[in-house]
Amino acid sequence: MKKILKKEGKKRLKDEGVTPEKTEAPAPTAPQHALDYLTCWAENRTEWKFQKTRQTWLLQHMFDSEKVPDEKFSLLLQYLEGLRGGSRDTTAQKALALIEMSGQEAEDSAVQQRAHRAREVIQLLT
Repeated sequence: MKKILKKEGKKRLKDEGVTPEKTEAPAPTAPQHALDYLTCWAENRTEWKFQKTRQTWLLQHMFDSEKVPDEKFSLLLQYLEGLRGGSRDTTAQKALALIEMSGQEAEDSAVQQRAHRAREVIQLLT
């Protein structure tokens, strides 16, 4: 019964042209979760827990300075030192490919920014 009354109330407000205000704060997004995960790893290892999805997001977006800001990138480099197995190999290959691509597009500053990050990653992983 409560559900029906609530639905009717919403419909009545909609017919009157009044939109109900939402008081909820927006839920954190995937980038925010991943950056929080990285910060927790750096600052509070006792409460930090490995999460494959967060690591995957970080590895996929680490070269993008808009998604991973410079102040977090230094933490990410420290995190990458502990990277093992296939993730380490794949990350190194991805960085090498990005460096090769940057040679073809030398005048694009966004590509050069990514290439600079890729060089730092390669230097760390080799």
